[in-house]
Amino acid sequence: MTHLPNWNKLAECSLAGKLITRDEALAVLRAPDEVILEQLAAAYRVRRHYWGNKVRLHFLLNAQSGLCPEDCHYCSQSKISTAEIEKYPLLAKETILEAAGRAAQLKAGTFCMVISGRSPGEKVFGRVLEAVQEIKANYDLKICACLGLLSEEQTQRLAAAGVDRVNHNLNTSEDYHGEICTTHNFSDRTQTVQNVKAAGITTCSGGILGMGESDDDVIDLALSLRKLEVTSVPINFLIPIPGTPFEALEKLNPRQCLRILCLFRFILPSQEIRIAGGREVHLRSLQPLGLYPANSIFIGDYLTTAGQAAKMDLEMIRDAGFVL
Repeated sequence: MTHLPNWNKLAECSLAGKLITRDEALAVLRAPDEVILEQLAAAYRVRRHYWGNKVRLHFLLNAQSGLCPEDCHYCSQSKISTAEIEKYPLLAKETILEAAGRAAQLKAGTFCMVISGRSPGEKVFGRVLEAVQEIKANYDLKICACLGLLSEEQTQRLAAAGVDRVNHNLNTSEDYHGEICTTHNFSDRTQTVQNVKAAGITTCSGGILGMGESDDDVIDLALSLRKLEVTSVPINFLIPIPGTPFEALEKLNPRQCLRILCLFRFILPSQEIRIAGGREVHLRSLQPLGLYPANSIFIGDYLTTAGQAAKMDLEMIRDAGFVL
């Protein structure tokens, strides 16, 4: 690439609330490695304007694992996966409360409760609502629920129970969605996000990068999230899990992950951007640099993969000059 944009101009455009052009977005993703620090510095200008030097922590609990009827190709819990994972129904309320206590101990601001499946049945949904109310009564935690596809009535009940935000990732662009899942479509996902928004709950929606999508798909995902006015954006980097259709995909390197994070910051300037699954696997020794465009991480483990020790995360944040 012979001509590169002025990264600070992109930051100024983003801070002014304007959308960068597609050519500029492509330039962010395709820039040579030698300018990565310039890109990070520009993205940090935007991040610092909205978030200062603070990092938000989220704690994730896989409250129901496996046995999912969907065919999402990246997921070890799907019906087409042969991955060796723990499979269990919804955890007991006491076990969920213990996990919430652990989240509070680690100074996480948000407790994220995730269940596998297309959409919760009434019995499971009722137990989730009970658990939410118990957590709210015992801990000063925001609660994020990730429960699959949700109707407007279900999101209203979640709001009444005290759920602060609902996560439902778009995962990828509308054009590429059919390559990763055939049992539901992109509009099913956007409808759930719209139902969450209509219920007055904070929206949390992001994607998984490294699934064979094009640069244009990465940009289209970010644009879809901007159009939906999503508040919190988790960026996952695919971990190719043996036993899933995507087990052989190795598409990412640490610098590319950083460029993706910069792009999302330029397109979604005020949003909470969280480096989620795959952070340790793909950013590796460059993890601290991810905090310059992003302002949030998960602390602890993910759904079916382990994260690094919480002590290491806290040290990384402190050593880089950030604060909780």
